[in-house]
Amino acid sequence: MSDSKPARHPLPEAVWPNAGEAATSLLFSPRAIGPNLTATNRGWVPAMVPWRATPDGFVTKRNVAWYGRFAAGRPGVLVVEATGIRDVPSGPLLRLGHDRFIPGMKEIVQEVKRASAGETRVFIQLIDFLGIRRRPEPAKYFERYLIPSADHRARLASVTQDDSWANATEKQVREFLAQSDDDLLDQVLTIRELESLRMGAREHINDMDLEHIRELPTVLPGLFADACARAQEAGFDGVELHYAHAYTMASFLSRLNDRDDGYGGHRAGRLRLPLEVFEKARERVGTAYALGCRFLGDEVIAGGSRIEDATYYALGFAKAGMDFLSVSKGGKFEDAKQPAVGQAAYPYTGKSGQECMPTTRIDRRGPFLRNVHLAAAIRTALRSEGLETPVVTAGGVSTFAHAEGILVAGQADFVGAARQSLADPDWWLKMRGGRGAEIRRCEFTNYCEGLDQKHKEVTCRLWDRVGLDEPNLSLSEDQHRRLLPPP
Repeated sequence: MSDSKPARHPLPEAVWPNAGEAATSLLFSPRAIGPNLTATNRGWVPAMVPWRATPDGFVTKRNVAWYGRFAAGRPGVLVVEATGIRDVPSGPLLRLGHDRFIPGMKEIVQEVKRASAGETRVFIQLIDFLGIRRRPEPAKYFERYLIPSADHRARLASVTQDDSWANATEKQVREFLAQSDDDLLDQVLTIRELESLRMGAREHINDMDLEHIRELPTVLPGLFADACARAQEAGFDGVELHYAHAYTMASFLSRLNDRDDGYGGHRAGRLRLPLEVFEKARERVGTAYALGCRFLGDEVIAGGSRIEDATYYALGFAKAGMDFLSVSKGGKFEDAKQPAVGQAAYPYTGKSGQECMPTTRIDRRGPFLRNVHLAAAIRTALRSEGLETPVVTAGGVSTFAHAEGILVAGQADFVGAARQSLADPDWWLKMRGGRGAEIRRCEFTNYCEGLDQKHKEVTCRLWDRVGLDEPNLSLSEDQHRRLLPPP
């Protein structure tokens, strides 16, 4: 049987510790993050976007309640969702591109501290992303967006064996192409034009003909640094710079980055802007403030970066003074499935997205601990250079044996669990108290990811229909799902 053939994997049997065993475990031991911060345990809740902000990026009561609920489980570190660094419209995503967002962020921090009795360290993930459009109706694309050129006319003449295309009007070219089949379009349109037609137009960091793309290296360090300073003012214990998945900074680290301005091409060029962003941020927040990043151990796309690149980047980050490195995988636009007309491409639908958030149906290997080897390789490389920077791993972690085994084997210093923490935010506390049998276990169906793809309020299938008749229960906009997990 082929390794890639979809399979269904049952959840691994779990043997939970009693309270005494948990107390002596590595999972529930402290670990320093930088010179002035210590996490009380090694449990880490990675950033998840729950779609609870206002349309203009402000914190809502639902955001505050969401993070308070995770903090009640008392993980060592809780990372607040990807938060935009620009003061531009970006839908119901949190933002820190202006001081007016600071008061709401303070509410989140205060609630996390209250709900965890001060045990949980709260970080915020800061992100930049480039423009993307919805997939257009073909007729609309050819009428409004395609600019017929001499090259188009020449290719049309060659494909159709008709030299009269050299003198065709723009209208004639547009109307003909709008009625043409895919084979002809493949021969006439450029790769980027085909992408705009079939996937929706998307900005790339290699679009050096666009001034705002050329200027990213001069603009982004200041934007990130300003947002870091606001996070520090709001009371966050640290910042996670988002250098992973389908977004701007990850694109600079990608092997596909062929910019010729010193910020692309070879590894050192690709690493240059991420280091400059970090250095500017460090300058603003000082050496005592926890500052690290999340980045990819493997892009999982054709021509993309692999673990050898990631190890090089990790050494650069650690030597520059980052306080932690959180390792992820995949989640790219390059292999995303074609969206429906009127929808935007979603970077977790292709092979790289499946590797980022694997389900029990992914293949014969299954989803459990699937990506730990990437963090392990990076940690080994750091330690061989005498660097003690903490490494965070994640991906299919759902039992005490998973988490403790990773730590005992020296594969990572913190263990992230997003979907399992969504299924049961109290699972850390239940493990620590010897109540593992009470844990509500994630089934890795990615029900939550499906909601995220549709920009709906994220919940979990295991609990969003439970106890809907409870008094004063906060419900989703359609009134069919609860927004917070039960105990």
